[in-house]
Amino acid sequence: MPDFWKNKKLIVVTGPTAVGKTSVAIALARYFGAEIVSADSRQFFKELNIGTAKPDDTELAAAPHHFINSHSIHDDYDAAQFGNDALKLIHALFDRFDYVVLCGGSGLYIKAVLEGFDEIPAIDSGVRREIMALYEAQGISWLQAQMKENDPEYYATLDQQNPHRLIRALEVKKGTGFSIAAFRKNNILQHPFGVVKIGLELPREVLYQRIDERMDEMIAQGLFNEAENLYPFKDHNALQTVGYKEIFDFLDGAYSKEEAIRLLKRNSRRYAKRQLTWFKRDTETTWFNPGDVNAIVRWIGK
Repeated sequence: MPDFWKNKKLIVVTGPTAVGKTSVAIALARYFGAEIVSADSRQFFKELNIGTAKPDDTELAAAPHHFINSHSIHDDYDAAQFGNDALKLIHALFDRFDYVVLCGGSGLYIKAVLEGFDEIPAIDSGVRREIMALYEAQGISWLQAQMKENDPEYYATLDQQNPHRLIRALEVKKGTGFSIAAFRKNNILQHPFGVVKIGLELPREVLYQRIDERMDEMIAQGLFNEAENLYPFKDHNALQTVGYKEIFDFLDGAYSKEEAIRLLKRNSRRYAKRQLTWFKRDTETTWFNPGDVNAIVRWIGK
């Protein structure tokens, strides 16, 4: 068994939204003869396309991808389930390949694969009902303030515009006395294969310009129409996220289309900042410019 695993490597490609993870992952998959496991918590969902910046048909044809369009927004699918499913798939892929690429910007989902989760204890349903009632009465700003007060460290890593994740995190904190982050495995998974963590970054002004330009492109491709078609399902967890929520609020008459576009860009930039905060805490990650694939290949080769 040790001989089987000694040459197996999982290449983890992370970084903020719009930095260029997909193109780098494809280049690495083609160079090393690998397949790609997506760790983007929204690209799983087949109903979400434009707003999730999924790989297009050309990119999907360039290298085999897994966990793209694999689930429906009506499925209850979380990081713990993904961690288990992705790890089983990675082991199966290593039967055929020496390298597998795990690519995505959802830090919690990558952690679920690399470290695993302990089971969260059952929480009294009254805790959730109380939180929901206060949220409905006072809005998302109340949720944000509660999380900032009760669990500031985890709050800093969250999508702070996603009420479902805020509610879940607050429910766990109030119901158990512990941050939801504490239920990542105390005994971190030990893998028989090697792991190489690659982070992608750009100067902030360049990244923010790319985010704005990509949002303009999404809008030109029909993002508002896509969100309008998804409006009946706007309360689903998968849709409580940057890129859709701003348009739902516009459709509800909360503000103009121009303001919705401004918020789409602003909130995407803020999300990128939180992603970087999360990934930069991992000292095992080596950072590269996404345009320097040759340097990344050389580093992995070490």
